Amino acid sequence: MAARKEHTLPEVNNPKAGRDYFIGQTYEAGLVLLGTEVKSLRLGRANIADSFVRLTPKGPVLFHAHIAEYDFGNHNNHDPYRTRRLLLNATEVARITEEVRSGGSTIIPLKIYFKHGLAKCLIAIGKGKKQHDRRQDIKEREAKREISRAMSRRK
Repeated sequence: MAARKEHTLPEVNNPKAGRDYFIGQTYEAGLVLLGTEVKSLRLGRANIADSFVRLTPKGPVLFHAHIAEYDFGNHNNHDPYRTRRLLLNATEVARITEEVRSGGSTIIPLKIYFKHGLAKCLIAIGKGKKQHDRRQDIKEREAKREISRAMSRRK
């Protein structure tokens, strides 16, 4: 009997999130997408590096997320930069609203992925880093790298 081949779907990560923000509480939100967006996302043709989430009266909305047009779509293809609704529980929306309104926090999309065939967006409450915070992160990363190099030379 032949072994079943695993089909892994791509994840779209936000590389700027960890560099520019202190990441706090995370939430998993559903994404409201069109058919051609889902097909393009399954091919991994998306970018959320410059995207952000805002709270609107209709609920949380993802702005500036680029999901490329589907190559085999027709004239009804989607707009790559359109706004997309996020689906969250009412208690989660209330919690997020309270944290953002208290000041100094924002909502950042960390990654988009598929879970049980549904598109999900992992969002987090983040506080912006200052320049000295970024420098401190670089120092810590370099120190860890030096330690691992010294340990590998010892072996």
